[in-house]
Amino acid sequence: MIPMKTSTIFKSRWMALVWAAGILWLAWDVAGSAPQDSNSSNNSEPATDATGASITPAQEKQFEQALNQL
Repeated sequence: MIPMKTSTIFKSRWMALVWAAGILWLAWDVAGSAPQDSNSSNNSEPATDATGASITPAQEKQFEQALNQL
């Protein structure tokens, strides 16, 4: 996985710092490549039931009350 022996990386402080900087860069690059959604809290599609029909706020409240009674 590492292109050189790990025992030679830590013989020099500078080589160890370069190696550590490469690891940090890789982690930053991988974490930064995740897609950023500007508004991830709101779903752009309206809520639907199993048949595909849209759900009214009254039905949402009724469902919430049924869950609370469990």
